[in-house]
Amino acid sequence: MTTLDSFRLDGARILVTGASRGIGRAVAFALAEAGARLALGARTAEALKESADRIGGLGPAPVLAPGDLAEPGRAAEVVDTAAALLGGLDGVVHNAGILPTAPDGTPLLLPLQLLPEAAWQEVVAVNLNATAAVCRQAHRHLSAAGGGSLLLMSSVAGVIGAPLLEAYAATKAAQISLARSMATGWARQGIRVNALCPGWTRTDLTSFAHAEGPLNDWLLAHVPLGRWAEPAEVAAAALFLLSPAAGYLTGHALLLDGGLSVADGGLAGIPKPPPPFGEPPVGED
Repeated sequence: MTTLDSFRLDGARILVTGASRGIGRAVAFALAEAGARLALGARTAEALKESADRIGGLGPAPVLAPGDLAEPGRAAEVVDTAAALLGGLDGVVHNAGILPTAPDGTPLLLPLQLLPEAAWQEVVAVNLNATAAVCRQAHRHLSAAGGGSLLLMSSVAGVIGAPLLEAYAATKAAQISLARSMATGWARQGIRVNALCPGWTRTDLTSFAHAEGPLNDWLLAHVPLGRWAEPAEVAAAALFLLSPAAGYLTGHALLLDGGLSVADGGLAGIPKPPPPFGEPPVGED
């Protein structure tokens, strides 16, 4: 096998959740280009149609395993559906995740003391509980295949302080811990488990922040590379972690963040603009 061949996934049966847009869609495209046979997951089949149509031009036509992971029991069903349609699983990329949202669907940026309990529980249900359910069910299929690779899409928010995003950050930190524990527990079964932790990435989910303005400027002032990541860059890292090129890598949380997680953003002593949030709100005890 040549070095370039070690990045191929020809014939590998892989489920990608959250594949209808953003990072998940980019990951699905990259894996398809590398020869993988894909099952795509998202809340509805309609949301996946465009992704599936475009991926069909890159390699084998993907199968669809839709399901709302916020619904109890649905995560396991998505994994089982993907395995049934593909004839087993050799890999899983669990990318589906949410931020707290307001009733109009916009991100709810509030400190923990002001975040409604319902919003906290919704994030925990999708980002943590559904992650555990996906992993639990994936183990059954990966072990039956004689091994494989499981990749959790975490976030740099799980490693650094993330004020106003405490629910999201806590669940992403939990994913890293879960990946490390499963990696050590499943290694002798030939199952590698890793987490990928993107920094600020230009997607629909972050559109509220990457428009020109004070918030964009403040965020990028803390990123040594001084720009947003593109979904294709995250996808390339995901391809590496799934591929034979990373065959001796497990239990790792790969930070793909432009240097954001370096102490003080790697820019200690360089003045940064003030936060665009004003004075932090004071909640009631």
